[in-house]
Amino acid sequence: MDFRLTEEQMAVRDAAKDFAQNMCKPGVIERDTNQQVPLEQLKQLGELGFMGMMVDPKYGGSGMDTISYVLAMEEISKIDASVSVAMSVNNSLVCWGLEQFGTEEQKQKYLIDLASGNKIGAFCLSEPEAGSDATSQRTTAIDMGDHYLLNGTKNWITSGSTASTYIVIAQTDVDKGHKGINAFIIERGMEGFIVGAKEDKLGIRGSDTHTLLFNDVKVPKENRIGEDGFGFKFAMKTLSGGRIGIAAQALGIASGAYEISLAYSKERETFGKPICEHQIIQFKLSKMALDIEAARMLVLKAAWHKDEHMDYTTSGAMAKLMASQVAMETTVEAVQIHGGYGFVKEYHVERLMRDAKITQIYEGTSEIQNIVIARSILKG
Repeated sequence: MDFRLTEEQMAVRDAAKDFAQNMCKPGVIERDTNQQVPLEQLKQLGELGFMGMMVDPKYGGSGMDTISYVLAMEEISKIDASVSVAMSVNNSLVCWGLEQFGTEEQKQKYLIDLASGNKIGAFCLSEPEAGSDATSQRTTAIDMGDHYLLNGTKNWITSGSTASTYIVIAQTDVDKGHKGINAFIIERGMEGFIVGAKEDKLGIRGSDTHTLLFNDVKVPKENRIGEDGFGFKFAMKTLSGGRIGIAAQALGIASGAYEISLAYSKERETFGKPICEHQIIQFKLSKMALDIEAARMLVLKAAWHKDEHMDYTTSGAMAKLMASQVAMETTVEAVQIHGGYGFVKEYHVERLMRDAKITQIYEGTSEIQNIVIARSILKG
C-alpha cells in the first residue's frame, strides 16, 4: 500500500493552497459578515480548472482523479468554505451526474460550460417536507406529451441565485413511489422559474442558499436525465460521491482551525511562557492532530475507492461522518485555545466553528450516514 501522493496530486494540492491563501483569504471575513457571494473566486477556480476537476477534457474538464479533487477541497476549505461548497456541488453533484448519466447532447449543451467554470450548476433535491426522506418529493413533473410541466418548491439550494443550470429532482408518477421520480435539467430564465428568498445562515454565509419556486415550468423531454423513473437512483448515486467532497470540506475546516491554533499557541504567552508549553494545550493540539489524520485517511480511502471504480457508498459515508464530527470538535477546541480572541472575527476560528456545523447536515445528515453504515455492516 503506497501512501505517497503523485507529483501531479502534490502540484494540485499546492496550487489549491496558493489560491486559498492569496485569493480567498483576503476579504474572507468581510464576505462572511456581508453574506457576499465569492463570484471572483469562483471565476478564478474555473480558470484553474477546479470547477470540473474530474470531468473528461473533451467536455471541458481537467481529467483529474478524485484524490486530487479532495486535496484541493481540503486546502480551499481551510480558508473559505463558502468557496469550496460551490466548488463541491459543481464538481461532485452537477458535473459528475451529467457526465455519468447524461446523453451526449446534454453533455455538449450543458457539461462543457459547467466543467470549464463558464457557468455554475446547482443540485435541487431538498424540499420543505423532503430532506432526509428524499422519497417524499412534492415537486411534480407531469408528462404533457412533448414536455413535462414542473411545479413545486426546492429549498436549501447552494448557488441558488448564481447558477445557470439546475438539476431538479421531481415526482412524475406518485403511484410508483421512488420509482416514479425523475431528474431534469432546468435553465435559469425558463418561464415560471423563480429564485426565491436567500437564507440568512449561521455559517457558509458567502454561499448563496435559496428557495426555488417552479410554477408550470415547461421542461423539454430531452432535458430528462436517464430512463423514466431513474431520478431517485440518480440522486442517491450522485450524493454518495458528493459526500466525499463534503468530507474533504469538513477535513479542511478542521485542519484550518488546527493550523491557526498551533501557530497561535506558539505566540500567545501566559504565566511567562508560550501556551504551547502548558500540557493541557499540548493535549488539545495532540488530539486535534490525531483526529484530523484519522479523518484524512478515511477521506483519501473513499476517494481511492471511487478512483478504482469500487463501491464507495460505505467508505464515503464513513468519511463524511467522521470528518464532520472532527470538524465540529476541532473548531470548538480551536476557539477554546484562543480564549477571548477566539470569540472575535479577526482570528478566523469562530467562522470555522460556524462553518463546521453544516457539514453534519447537508448532503446527508450524520444520522443518515449512520444508517448507511449500519445497513452495510449488517449485510455482511
